[in-house]
Amino acid sequence: MIALIIGTHGKFSEELIKSSELIYGKQTNVASITFEAGESIENLISKYKKVLKELNTTDGALFLVDLFGGSPYNAAIVLANENEKMDVITGVNLPMLIEAYARRSSETLDDLVEHLKEASKLGIRNFKESKNYCEEEL
Repeated sequence: MIALIIGTHGKFSEELIKSSELIYGKQTNVASITFEAGESIENLISKYKKVLKELNTTDGALFLVDLFGGSPYNAAIVLANENEKMDVITGVNLPMLIEAYARRSSETLDDLVEHLKEASKLGIRNFKESKNYCEEEL
């Protein structure tokens, strides 16, 4: 099972995990990292290293972070750049995390990354477009 590390600005990562577990149930091999005002990248890297020691990364580790180029991303890529069994995806959201839970036991890290990128795009919907689609189907 691929380990998931959710890294975000502020407590968003903790709340995202809580919300996802309301839908998908309690998860193992998942950790959250919060980036607080005034923290350094080095401190954030240390936080990531600490949780990686506690997780089972035999099948790989995937960092799901909020913003491309943000501190959680910058710290995660330092670690992923040093390890072939790690990768980073930006734009973490609830549908992405639930998809990760559903597939991380059965897919390789590379396949999971590709699937999550597509699933995240499909998770963005517009009411009027979906309403028109439903009316056309009826």
